[in-house]
Formats: sequence, structure tokens, C-alpha cells
Amino acid sequence: MKQLCSEISKRCVGSEGDKEATRFFAEQLESFGFEVEMPKFPCFDWHDLDSRLSVKGQSFEVFTCPYSTGGELKGELCTISNLEQLKKADATGKIALLKGEIAREQLMPKNSPFYNPVDHQEIISLLESKGLIGIISATRLNLNVAGGTYPFPLIEDRDFNLPAVYMKDVEGERLSLYDGKTITMEVRSERIPSEGCNVVARKGDHKAPRLVFLAHIDSKKGTPRAIDNALGIVTLLLLGELLAGFKGPVQVEITAINREEYYPNPGEQLYLKSIKDRFPEILLGINIDGVGYKNSKTAFSLYNLSPRLQELVKDVFSKYAGIIEGDLWYQGDHSAPGSYLMTGREVD
Repeated sequence: MKQLCSEISKRCVGSEGDKEATRFFAEQLESFGFEVEMPKFPCFDWHDLDSRLSVKGQSFEVFTCPYSTGGELKGELCTISNLEQLKKADATGKIALLKGEIAREQLMPKNSPFYNPVDHQEIISLLESKGLIGIISATRLNLNVAGGTYPFPLIEDRDFNLPAVYMKDVEGERLSLYDGKTITMEVRSERIPSEGCNVVARKGDHKAPRLVFLAHIDSKKGTPRAIDNALGIVTLLLLGELLAGFKGPVQVEITAINREEYYPNPGEQLYLKSIKDRFPEILLGINIDGVGYKNSKTAFSLYNLSPRLQELVKDVFSKYAGIIEGDLWYQGDHSAPGSYLMTGREVD
């Protein structure tokens, strides 16, 4: 934990910290006798040098949307509160302020591979086709959205190419008083082409059925993400240490998935592509995320397990007071095996 959260701390994909973290994970598992692969994928690191917004001598507090493009913008403010207003807006050369209903929840990136609501796609398409030069979103506090961050970025998408910032809803109400006025917005943001990798470690007979354990190693910008998900990675390392002398009848795979936190999830897609013809070999896939939070118990949920395997897993977990069964959460991608999170096939 100290290595991942203090000495490295910044593990956002493509950063030097991310590269150091994956090397650390790989070296540790190699020391426990695992065969390790580190398949690479192209990505962007992202630097935010702060953003500014002003109108008629009044300044407003804004934050740069992750992966936004940069630019110095000057244009008429166009306030939009719902989809119908966006459809009708004459927005060419203007800067949009999105608030209220249209900014109620974070928009899924346009190339999100796992979950991408039609209404989100429509909003993104309209924003791109309306001739806007920049986007401001005013978002409210909602503990069920974007991890409860206030304000939260409405747009978090490396494939969205309009400069975009976000602000608190109360700040948005103050700004909306200047609708139709010329505003100045400076977005000091830079995308940096980089490279990331997954870490796949295996032990045992490569022809034998596999037990797969996964956790994502990357973190959000600006936070060490101890719960999300350094503790998951530490759990995998402890498992690897326990299995240093393993010589059982199955193959064990321990994998750190990269780029869970930012879209369009190239690390997850790379992993899924690499195993797409080998799913029948997997006995059980266990994804670990958000474990060990000190103010609550750790929950597990089961997907696609046979009744016999469900009974077995529940019996194992019942021996530990700190582990409870939680709700099914199909919308969570939390590492590529969201598609087979805690899944398995019948075995003797």
C-alpha cells in the first residue's frame, strides 16, 4: 500500500506512476514464481494546468474536464437545460452552459464499449454537430453519480474534441445570468500520447482449466485511490505470495487490468480480445475492487454460477464476518471481467 499510494501515488494510465506501478506488480509476481506477460496498448496521459472563465469582469470557478482539449475561447454564452433546447439551439460559434436536467448525470464517452445509453449518445452527437466552440457544465451534488464528487465532470472522454470545463450548480446559476453575453474561457489542458500495459501472471499447467483473479491497477487523476483500487492490487499480491509454491491441478492467473478509470477502456478491451477464444477454459473469474473499506463490510456478488458453485462460494465467505453478499451490479465494468465477474462453470 505504501508503494502504490505514497511512493507512487499517481497511477493514472499512461503516466510515469502507472508505468512504475505495473513494473512493481510484475516484479513481485515474478519473485513468487509466476510467468509474467505485460501486453501494451496505446493511450493518452493528460495534464491539466488549470482553466479560467470570466464575463464582464466577473470570474467563475471552473475545473477542466478530464482529457479535454485546450484552447483560448471567446464567444456568446448559450444556456441549455434540456435535450429539446439543445436540439433547437442556434449555437454556431457559441459556448454552451449545460445545467439542470441535461447535466443530471455524467455522459458516457461516445466510444464506451460496455455501457452507452442512447440518450447520452444523442447529447454528445448534438454537442459535436451544433458548431459550438466550447462546453461548460454545471453539476450538482449527487452521491449516486460519479462517486459523489461535487461538482462532477459531465464529460470525461478522450475522443470528445471540444474544450470542456465544469463547475458547481450554484456557480452555473450565477453564470446563466449572463446568457447571450460574450464570455472568455481559457482551457489549459494537454493530451500526451503514451503507452500503458496490463500485467498477466500465470502459474501451473497451461493446458489445465484456469482460475482467474483480477483487479484494476490504474487510478483517477489527483488521487492515490487506496480503495479504488490499490487494496485490490495488494490482495492479488498477497494471493501470489501465498501461491508461491503452488503445484495444483489447475492454472492460476493473476492479472492487473489497466485503464479501468478512463474510457474507452483499451486495457480491458485488449485483455478480452486476448481471451475471447478461451472462455471455456475458465473455471472461475474473481474480480476484486473496493475491498477493505474500514467503515463497512466487503460485499461479494455472483454472476452466472451454477447452483452448486454458488453454494460453495457462499459457504467459504460465510466463515468471515467482514464479508457479506451484496446486490448484483451489472452496470459496473470494474475491470474487463465485468462480463464474467465472479462467474464460473461446473467442475468436479
